[in-house]
Amino acid sequence: MTRRLANQVALGGRMLSLDGHDDFNQGQISARMPGSNTFLIKNALCGFDEVSPEEIVTAAVDHEQRAPRMAPPELPLHQAIYRARPDVNGIVHSHAPHTLLFGALDLELRPLSHEGSYFVDTTSVFTTTSNTVLDIATGDQIAKELGDDGRAVFLRNHGGVIVGKSVRHAAVFAQVLERACRLQLAALSTGRQFHYSSPQDVRLKQDFIYADLSVRSYWDYAVRRAVRRWPEAGQWLAT
Repeated sequence: MTRRLANQVALGGRMLSLDGHDDFNQGQISARMPGSNTFLIKNALCGFDEVSPEEIVTAAVDHEQRAPRMAPPELPLHQAIYRARPDVNGIVHSHAPHTLLFGALDLELRPLSHEGSYFVDTTSVFTTTSNTVLDIATGDQIAKELGDDGRAVFLRNHGGVIVGKSVRHAAVFAQVLERACRLQLAALSTGRQFHYSSPQDVRLKQDFIYADLSVRSYWDYAVRRAVRRWPEAGQWLAT
């Protein structure tokens, strides 16, 4: 199970790179180990575009335990969310440009697109600090801002945090959020009023377009795309 989950974390990182989430070696993707108090996370030195299963480290949810030598500095962010949200088994934190820009503006994410429909009334903005999350107290504040059922939180002037019931969901929805932000910012740049989906359509889209089976198909597509870009990643599918 550990190797399989490490493969998924690595594949998630590669697909995030293709979606424009790269910022040198910054940003993280993590996955909770089923039935345990540990999780796997991309190490501190590699970027999304080069992460492999060998560059995944195992860390404890308990922040008082000693962190692995290669753990990323923002480990407390993941520890705090996993501790606060037992339903969360995957987390992405990145500096995706449109997500970051959206969080810097006083905007409400609208269901302008299918992507925006998924995040209606499930995002918030953390404004206490824009610095790197280096301590558990700040991580706890972000987890509190995320809430009991939040799907994402914008870190003002820093990026975004997206959570999911699995690392596959988190990776897919990080891409969904970036596209939702990009489309709404593009609409706003026209200076014209724009329309968005009705509450009824939002519910239907959430139930069909973002059902688990649909999300799995999006993950599978994104994996195929990553393997076309990095053929060596195809080896991770066999284990």
